[in-house]
Amino acid sequence: MAMAFKMAITGMCLTEECKKSFMEMKWNKVHRYIVFKIDESSKLLTVDKVGGPAEGYDDLTAALPHDDCRYALFDFDFLTVDNCRKSKIFFIAWAPSGSRIRAKMLYATSKDGLRRALDGIHYEVQATDPTEMGFDVIKDRVK
Repeated sequence: MAMAFKMAITGMCLTEECKKSFMEMKWNKVHRYIVFKIDESSKLLTVDKVGGPAEGYDDLTAALPHDDCRYALFDFDFLTVDNCRKSKIFFIAWAPSGSRIRAKMLYATSKDGLRRALDGIHYEVQATDPTEMGFDVIKDRVK
């Protein structure tokens, strides 16, 4: 059985796969994005989908369901004014208006525990519809 890390407030557990995928994204640039899902019956946070290094932000937005909540991480690469290549990791809390109230509450109360467990996240975006997490929002945050 996979090792899990307990997130204090909600009793939610973060699987070893989640931590491993995050470290691969952060240090080795293996993933462009990671989508996490909470399994309500087992109280485990698991990896739902990952995007390879060649995938982009549109692929991430297409991977998010229209009627259920998810957490997502996106590794945003950009050039600074000095032509220096930089990378920032975005945490996206996706809670569309069509999702169940119980799911919204569960994701909202587990968010801080997940952020603390995944050290190295630079920015956070909370979105209830695609316009709140558009690519222009991501670009504006790093300026």
